[in-house]
Amino acid sequence: MKRTGGSIETVMKSNVKLIPLSFFAIIALGTLLLLLPVSAAPGEHTGILTALFTATTSVCVTGLVVVDTYAHWSLFGQTVILFLMQIGGLGVVAVGSMILLIGRKKFYLGDRKLLGDSLNIEKNRGLLRMLVRIFKGVAVVEAAGMVLLATQFVPRFGWGRGLRISLFHTVSAFCNAGMDVIGPDSLEQYGSSGFVLVVTMVLIILGGIGFVVWFDILDAFRDGFRNRLNPNRIFLHFSEHSRLVLMMTAVLILGGALCVFVAEYGNPDTLGPMCLSDKILNSFFQSVTFRTAGFSTVPQEKLTGLSCMAGYALMFIGGSPVGTAGGIKTVTAFLFFMNALSYIRGRKEDVIFHRSVSPGQMRKASAIVLVSMMTVFVMTFALIASDALPLTDALYEVISALGTVGLSRSVTPHLGAWGRLIIICSMFLGRIGPISMALFFAKDKSLENRIEHAEGNFYVG
Repeated sequence: MKRTGGSIETVMKSNVKLIPLSFFAIIALGTLLLLLPVSAAPGEHTGILTALFTATTSVCVTGLVVVDTYAHWSLFGQTVILFLMQIGGLGVVAVGSMILLIGRKKFYLGDRKLLGDSLNIEKNRGLLRMLVRIFKGVAVVEAAGMVLLATQFVPRFGWGRGLRISLFHTVSAFCNAGMDVIGPDSLEQYGSSGFVLVVTMVLIILGGIGFVVWFDILDAFRDGFRNRLNPNRIFLHFSEHSRLVLMMTAVLILGGALCVFVAEYGNPDTLGPMCLSDKILNSFFQSVTFRTAGFSTVPQEKLTGLSCMAGYALMFIGGSPVGTAGGIKTVTAFLFFMNALSYIRGRKEDVIFHRSVSPGQMRKASAIVLVSMMTVFVMTFALIASDALPLTDALYEVISALGTVGLSRSVTPHLGAWGRLIIICSMFLGRIGPISMALFFAKDKSLENRIEHAEGNFYVG
């Protein structure tokens, strides 16, 4: 009997469970590989909790670590981490689908729906063509990033190690993972290297804005040059989604950089000793890395309270849909605030760039924000209870894990077993999304949705 993939309802219910399980499976495989003696550097021993933590932070492209990546892991272990980051950044389902496509396997309805759900794309039309474009685009961007970074790392570390560092750093930056094999202090030694920091920021932003925006911009510029349109007309050809993503990305980066610059300008432990140009550069880098990247050029535990507050917001929001970044996503945050603003203004329709937003999308955005905020509260409470951390540090660590950011106030390596398990759960929830996990355990409500009740009279506010 020919397989059809099942009904749409059956496929959707199945996908809700398959996507989290696919990440769990690759984490389990990564844990087993990292437990192998060959994965550890000579003289190092890897416990199961360390292997699990490292596999989770790699697949979930978070970047929080309990051991130094450059020192604890052998070349084989670092290669395993590299592949886990790449698979996690692109998505387990997307990588698996690409392998099937290369093998010329037929895609059924269920396969296409699963791929669309994993990429958060509702339309099935042109999905496989887009998948191929994504992988080609990623290959080009990462190859370019590696070549550019090699011009800085090869002269310092030699050809062999320099190329390995360039590749690892490029994949980590593009996938917004924040892990590196340079040394124990992330990029602090490159705080004055504008070239390394700018290339890293570009990779982070390209991975974070989303693949849909990539192709929309490329197609618009191609058509614009073909029709000899001016830049303003080309911008108007961007979709409403791309315009919103670009606008939100610019506002968050500029706002975050300004906040960090003001808060850290005179801080002797962060930007204080730097010259003005380096202060501006590192302010922008900190703002960009807050949004799910995880690299640092200044000690995070030395940041002022104002910078931490800005970090909480930027890490919680994260990047944009259909990309490698985490967080609730820029579009979700905008719709959440827009929903409240529309109610205050008494508007019955939510409109962005002269396009209406469906009530279903507004409800989804509100649900994502609410569930994510509740998850932050529960995980922070649990971490404080297990490791007796100050609220600032515990909240920073939890939001960093849930936003798959990877920045730490020197807390993660010193956590106890329960604290590490809490962060592991937070990283996993952050990658698949708290709302996805809630749906994973939810019961089938199809029967209840067929029942309509009389409207009640409730007093709100």
